This record gives sequence, C-alpha cells and structure tokens, in this order.
Amino acid sequence: MKPGTFTQLYIHLIFAPKYRERLLIKEIRPELFSYISGIITNRKHKSIIINGVLDHIHILLGLNPDDKISDLVACLKRESSSFINQKNWFRGKFHWQDGYGAFSYGRSQLDKIYKYIMNQETHHKKRTFREEYLELLKKFEIKFDEKYLFEFFE
Repeated sequence: MKPGTFTQLYIHLIFAPKYRERLLIKEIRPELFSYISGIITNRKHKSIIINGVLDHIHILLGLNPDDKISDLVACLKRESSSFINQKNWFRGKFHWQDGYGAFSYGRSQLDKIYKYIMNQETHHKKRTFREEYLELLKKFEIKFDEKYLFEFFE
C-alpha cells in the first residue's frame, strides 16, 4: 500500500471441495485452517476467522486492496490443495470446486459475522449449505443463474 492510503475492507469468502465431497473432517480442519490463515497473512491480508463443516469453508478477512479477490481465492485453493495432497489425507487428488462466494461487510457487522462463522456446526444442523448460500445471494441482492451455482448434492 502507498503512504497516505487507508482502507477498511472486510470480506467473507465461501468455497467447497470438488463435487461438494464431505472431506473436511474435524481432525484435519485445525491444521488446514491454520495453513490457509498463513497464506492469507503472507499475502498481507488480515486473517480474522476460518471455519467450516464437512463440505465447505468460510473465511473472514481484512482485505489488502493491492490484491484482487479472485487472485487471492485462486492462490488459497491452489496452495491449500497442494498442502492437502502432500499430507495424503485422502485417496486420490483433492481439489476445490470451481467458483466461490465473496461478500463484503462493514466494521459494525464483524461481531455478528464472526459468530456466524464460528458456529457453523450448530448452524448447519438447521440449514443446508444450499439454503445458506442462496440466502446470502438474496440478502446481498446478487443476481444469479442456477446453472452457475455450486454443485449441491443434498
């Protein structure tokens, strides 16, 4: 960033394993989320919270405006896939599904979104990922075509 430039940009990212496979078991999440947090920090963003359930993850970060969101997500997916595959946590190759959700929040909303991400296990006892994702798209008034959504296998 250039001297005299001040920003406050908070982004909530959501993405899922390819075919929405239920691979993100509790035993690997702490190490995986820590690794992803390191990638975020190394790209000069602020990692606030990362959490998820078996079939998708949520990331809340303070965005460095010198880095495009699409480049950041591509890097997160590429480097974390490589990390997962090096760990041999699964048979075959791990890949993230194409696409992602990115939603912006103001500072006054951080506590609420932080708690929402922190409580994913409880949250998904009541609602599916599809219901959650469609609700976010509608809340943010994002136009979408069903054929371009994540593949949902519920």
